[in-house]
Amino acid sequence: MADDETASPSKRSLRGLDAVNLLMADVRDGVGPYLAVFLAGSAHWSPGAIGLAMGASAIAAAVSQVPAGMLVDSVRAKRLLIAVAGLLVGVGCLLIVVRPIFLAVIGAQAMVGIAASVVPPAIAALSLGLVGRHLLDRRISRNEGFNHAGNLIAAVLAGSIGQMFGYAWIFYLVCGFAIASAFAAWMIDPKEIDHERARGEEAGGRPLPLRELMQRRDLRVFLTSVVLFHFGNAAMLPMAGQVLAKSYPNASAVTLSACIIAAQCVMIGVAWGVGQACARGIGRRPIFLVALAVLPVRGLLFTFFSNPFSVVAIQLLDGVAAGIFGVISVLIAADLMRGTGRFNLAQGLTALCTGIGAALSNAVSGYIVQWFGYPAGFLFLAGSATCALLFFALLMPETREGFGTARPVPLPARA
Repeated sequence: MADDETASPSKRSLRGLDAVNLLMADVRDGVGPYLAVFLAGSAHWSPGAIGLAMGASAIAAAVSQVPAGMLVDSVRAKRLLIAVAGLLVGVGCLLIVVRPIFLAVIGAQAMVGIAASVVPPAIAALSLGLVGRHLLDRRISRNEGFNHAGNLIAAVLAGSIGQMFGYAWIFYLVCGFAIASAFAAWMIDPKEIDHERARGEEAGGRPLPLRELMQRRDLRVFLTSVVLFHFGNAAMLPMAGQVLAKSYPNASAVTLSACIIAAQCVMIGVAWGVGQACARGIGRRPIFLVALAVLPVRGLLFTFFSNPFSVVAIQLLDGVAAGIFGVISVLIAADLMRGTGRFNLAQGLTALCTGIGAALSNAVSGYIVQWFGYPAGFLFLAGSATCALLFFALLMPETREGFGTARPVPLPARA
């Protein structure tokens, strides 16, 4: 196994990884908040049903995240996993737009969630396998920069296409990105991927048993924090989209795209900034606390302001929170899994907790909105985000090596 210092992937492989992050940005989440606008504006679904549809993908992803992480840990065909997952997401989007009835949409969303669960751990594994732990901070920051740039490009195209041709064409756009991402994965040279390093395993060790892994308190606190982060965050933009669809139906698609564009612009800068901060020795914990502190403010602002210009401005805060989370969550997981051989399983666990939080956020807030109205829904999310901030601040230690709290787990030698 190559040392981190000797890892020297080719420019073609690194550009292929850049392209995968760029193109997969809009694929791995399906149509995201555009689904809520499509179902509310074109299919005339109730808020509760929309919440269930939005949650179906997250629930399916949650169930499959741990198996997906273990699958990525165990196989070498990581490029194939990414290509197949992208194509399945495209098929699911086609099914939604062709048959926008409850069972078909729920089934398609479930397929999208299962397929998309493979993508984050596979990309993280390719990154670690190509560049090594020594350069992982900057590589993950670069990944997130291209990911947000991809979301930005997709949002511009989706807003334009949705306004000119209708919401259905947004789904076709995602299918195009899915096909392109499958080709991009093949730019990465499989010979340059160190598969032991890609799963965080040190030479001469074996993967830590799952039972022992889950006994670690720092991992449990981190995963709980991820659930709480997304429980307080995931439903905010879809709810804002529903408000726009009802109050400003002629401008909802353009405004929602403007929200995503504004947030993604901020995320690109934030992802770069987090990489620079980590490179200069700043710990993971204070950076994540900034992301958590932003969420309650965003929820309160959505409670009182709902016109298109205000919604776009408020989404800038989402750029800060999501931009930080996308980088720092991978780095914390890498810190916690140092030497365990379970790096990709940790990515699956993180994504599982993301899915649980997002599913609960959409489902619970959907019914709160249906019973009490949108302001109550946003206040509920703001309160949940405040709980997440307090939980992490009080219980989560610093994980970065050299801060005295995170240490490698000793592994028994192979027989």
